[in-house]
Amino acid sequence: MNSKRPLLPGDGPLARVRPVVAFLVVLGLFITGVFVGGTVGAVLLGVLILGAVALLAATWKVLSPAQRTLRVVVLLVLAVIALELVLKIPTR
Repeated sequence: MNSKRPLLPGDGPLARVRPVVAFLVVLGLFITGVFVGGTVGAVLLGVLILGAVALLAATWKVLSPAQRTLRVVVLLVLAVIALELVLKIPTR
């Protein structure tokens, strides 16, 4: 029995990307954006948000309402963090 199967089987461009690589790219963008801060950090988070929006739009029909809600919440959290980096709101 093979326990490794795609979450959403397909032959699109992301079907060939290893999950570990995708995770590391997202993690790298997020950490770099937060540590760099300012407008540059917000732009990096914006790139991450645009990628997540594209994936959400492509998979919207096959997601359950709970999955959709969770993904939209994650996008909103990313947007708030990016806005905080631009406005330089003190966190302490």
